[in-house]
This record gives sequence, structure tokens and C-alpha cells, in this order.
Amino acid sequence: MSVRKPSVAGTFYPGDPGDLRRDVRNRLREGKREPAFAVVVPHAGYRYSGDVAGETFSRVAISPTIVLLCFHHRGRGRPISIWAEGSWETPLGELAVDGDLASRIRAGCPGSDFDEEGHREEHSGEVQVPFLQVLRPDVRIVPIAVNLRLEKAEEIAEFGRALARVLKGELVVCSTDLNHYADHDRTVRLDEAVIEPMTRLDHEGLVAAIRREGVSMCGYAPTIATLAYAKARGAVAGTVVEHRTSGETGGDRDRCVGYVGMTICGN
Repeated sequence: MSVRKPSVAGTFYPGDPGDLRRDVRNRLREGKREPAFAVVVPHAGYRYSGDVAGETFSRVAISPTIVLLCFHHRGRGRPISIWAEGSWETPLGELAVDGDLASRIRAGCPGSDFDEEGHREEHSGEVQVPFLQVLRPDVRIVPIAVNLRLEKAEEIAEFGRALARVLKGELVVCSTDLNHYADHDRTVRLDEAVIEPMTRLDHEGLVAAIRREGVSMCGYAPTIATLAYAKARGAVAGTVVEHRTSGETGGDRDRCVGYVGMTICGN
């Protein structure tokens, strides 16, 4: 069985198990957790985006298996790379991959394939795993890196719709940051341009906003897939939990990255 070793433990999040567990718990909130089709969460270092992720995860029920839609910043691997079996490891231990569901997704979603290269030395999926481990220690995952370019937006959306035909109630966790490296005010404006169509589950509107405004949103591919997936499942809108920039969390307001946390629930 293949074990994915952590790539960013000790940098993006604490490498010591006790410190990591405390860090994650401090970012989570008590309260009722609602069933959801999907969440959208950021993936920067915890000091920058961990509170947004924690607030978002705190709002939803964690299903027994999570489909983790991420991507590879350097574009490695197959266009839609599924981690087929084994486990993902963090300082909190190993989290099992649901191999049966991975196989069903591969069979039911044209263009997807088993490929570990699309996940190696990449943090967009990894940083979500400690939150899942703390919230539900017995949870299993199916990590899928959607590495298609924006020009393939309809192909990405079709993958999301195919995923909706395969899944039976698993929560989809979508990993993305928003605009990169503008000042705080411009970052907020550009972020809002893409958040608005995201709340309408409008992947075409999202693509149009990215192109029109020049938004450097790194996780557009898993986001397009998630919007199409949720809409196919019958969702009608997404709800913004929190929108912040690294200028608010890290102090440099001249060169910011935007972060949004969003839940997509039923009617």
C-alpha cells in the first residue's frame, strides 16, 4: 500500500503532533454542524489562512469519506489524478484512502486516472488533512488533483457532473486560494469578482470573472468542478463563511493573497 508522506509539515503547519493538534483545535468552533454537499477552503500556511479553514470546517458535518479536490501548483501528474489506495500521513498519523470509492470515481468519471505524481510535493490537499483528522479520526479520503487549465473549463465541469453521479453523500472538500500578490484593497476587489459567481454555483461566470479581471486564482480547476458537482446534486447557492486576506492575518497589506471559506448545502 502506498503511503504519501507529508511535504509541508513544520512549515505550513506545526510538525510536532501535540502542537499541531492544539493549533487545529484552536481554529475550530463549537456548534451545530450541518450536512453539506461541499466546502471551499484555502490552503496557505495556517498562520495566514488556517482560521478561515477552521471556521468553514466547523460549520459542516464530516462524512465517513471525504473527496478532496485539490491540484498541483507545478502542474505535475495526469489532468485528473486520483490517489488510488493506501494512506496519507501527517504528524497526527495516517489517514486511509478509500480505495473502493477511488475505483468507482475512476470508472464513472471519464478523463480521470490513478496517478500519485499529481499529489507529490504539493500542499493544496495536504493542509486540509489535519483538520479532518481532528474532526473525525476515522474519516477516509479520496484525494483528486484536478490539474486542467482554464481553457478546459467545460471538461472540468463535466468531471464535476460525473462525480455527482458517482457520490452518494460524501462531502467534497475543495482547495483554493484567490487572488495573489496585490495590495489589500485590490485583492478584496478581485476576490469579490470571483466570489459572487461562486455563491451562485456559476462556473461559467467564475471563468468569465477570472478572465475579465485577471484574477490569479490558483485553484480554479477544483473550484469549477465543485460548483458543477454541487449544482448537479441539486444545490442552489453557496454561503460565504469568511473572506480575508493575508494582509489581515500576516501583516503585509501591500502584497496579499485572498482566502475564502464557503459552504454549499442543500435547499
